[in-house]
Amino acid sequence: MKKLILSITALSLFMTSCVSDDPTYNNDQDKSYDVPSETLFTNAEKELTDQLVTPSVNLSILRYASQYWAATQYNTEARFNITTRRIGDGHWNALYRSTLGNLQTSKEVILTEAGDPTVQKNKIALIEILQVYTFQVLVDTYGDVPYTDALKVKEVILPKYEDDAAIYPKLITRLDAAIAQLDTSADSFGSADFIYGGDVAKWKLFANTLKLKIGLNLADADAALSKSTVESAYNAGVILNNTENATFDYPGAAPMYNPIFANLVASNRNDFVASETIVNEMNALEDPRRAIYFNAMPDGSYKGGLNGPTNVYQNFSAIGDKLKAADFPGLLAEATESNFYLAEAAARGYAVGNTAEYYYNRAITASFENWGIASEAAAYLAKPEVAYATASGTTYKEKIGKQAWIAFFNRPFESWNSYRRLDFPALVAPANAVAAAEGEIPKRYTYPINEQTVNNANWAAASTAIGGNKLKVHVFWDKF
Repeated sequence: MKKLILSITALSLFMTSCVSDDPTYNNDQDKSYDVPSETLFTNAEKELTDQLVTPSVNLSILRYASQYWAATQYNTEARFNITTRRIGDGHWNALYRSTLGNLQTSKEVILTEAGDPTVQKNKIALIEILQVYTFQVLVDTYGDVPYTDALKVKEVILPKYEDDAAIYPKLITRLDAAIAQLDTSADSFGSADFIYGGDVAKWKLFANTLKLKIGLNLADADAALSKSTVESAYNAGVILNNTENATFDYPGAAPMYNPIFANLVASNRNDFVASETIVNEMNALEDPRRAIYFNAMPDGSYKGGLNGPTNVYQNFSAIGDKLKAADFPGLLAEATESNFYLAEAAARGYAVGNTAEYYYNRAITASFENWGIASEAAAYLAKPEVAYATASGTTYKEKIGKQAWIAFFNRPFESWNSYRRLDFPALVAPANAVAAAEGEIPKRYTYPINEQTVNNANWAAASTAIGGNKLKVHVFWDKF
């Protein structure tokens, strides 16, 4: 058998080296050579945004976990089964390969290109910021993950996993270095940057908003580092207005259209309706955003489907038409989000310039503005059930948690983080959730099946370190 293998190998080498005298004959004709750094950067932005926005049950269960959407045909994922479609693998690949991989290659290309040194430094800094963002999402999804070894693809075949609590401070340090490198007087990626069009000043706001988020996630895990990080980010300037939002503007033509359009309209599928959890809450508050989030029933009412079972599409409110537009933008950071973070920070006693109530009001107002109904924000905030002083709940966590959950309707990952950090709203897993959920809303994704198969020793060590590769295991900052 060994002789046969050697003979076949030798024959293949002989054939590939002798078929043609053309020195480029053995080049992979399907591989793109000399891809510009700008193209790689655009692709990374899109892949990251797509993964955070997508409703595809092949890639995410977070619209089910946050009880925003309910299933009509295939309820396996609505019951938190993430192994059948290998959702953990899809999420992992989208972030490590398609996002971090493109960003890393873009960085390597930049280092070989000629150009204005200041512009090149800005490009590298923008890549660093998006890499930090992506690693933060990975840590918050799985817990311990490959970090130092993750992008050393030529040197490390089987990367080790690192302690999630140890990765976070490294992300802060790395983010600080990238922010310090930004020169707002110079250009960066220009029109290849679909988020800010190369505007370095806005990228600086985005980076500090990311720092604010990372710092706040640390609140129950490392109070001192959390406070210093949040206050540093606030003092440097974060996104406070919708004009500063980190928005990926989908052109609206294939393949550059919104993933919701791709999954609900282009595929002509009716797999989802609104969840009764979010609909019932918004009905109780007579929240004007209902008319945007959902389509009304024939009688003008809004009705949500059950979480877990399959629902008859015609019997419940469908997802709103605005969200299903081909060019509907995806968000990586927004004023609603950062104002809620600052409200929480103020409630925790951090020095962020104003009160929890002030930022709570600004967050809700920003949400109404972003959905195009700014004129209705004041009346909503005046409702006793909504006003910060009188809203239900004995703690700031409940007050902020409920309104952030409503506002994050199209930000499922940020909603999941907010729910895990604040423990509100008190979502209840469906009765028919899979046994692997152990009766809870998932607190993490289990590791990719491919990692167990290919990188078994490191996978096993990480699984043991976090307390078991289970859906109910908390990431390090989720203490309660």
